[in-house]
Amino acid sequence: MTFDEVSRDILRFRDERDWAQFHNPKDLAISVSLEAAELLECFQWSGADLECADREPHMEEELADVMIYCVMLADRLGVDPVEAMRRKLGQNARKYPVEKARGRSSKYTEI
Repeated sequence: MTFDEVSRDILRFRDERDWAQFHNPKDLAISVSLEAAELLECFQWSGADLECADREPHMEEELADVMIYCVMLADRLGVDPVEAMRRKLGQNARKYPVEKARGRSSKYTEI
C-alpha cells in the first residue's frame, strides 16, 4: 500500500464517522503531541535498554497513532505531507552537509 492510499483510507475512516467537524488544527496538533507522549511511555523507566524490543508492538501502535493524526492535520492545513517532507529534507541537507555532519550528532550551528 502506498502513502497516498493509506492517507485516503485515514481520511475516509474520518469522514465516514463525520469527525472532520471536530478536527481543528489546535486539537489535531495536541493529539499529535499526546500520541507522541504515549510513544515515549514505551521507553520510560527502561534504564540502559535503549531498544525496548519487548515493547515493539506497542511502539508500532503509538507510532501509527502519531502518523494518523499527522495525516489528518496535514489535510486540515491543506499541506501535502510528501511535499512538506521533501522540502524539509532539502532544508536539512543544506543545514547538515554530509562532509560536515557525517558521524556527528551536533546541531547545525555547531558543525
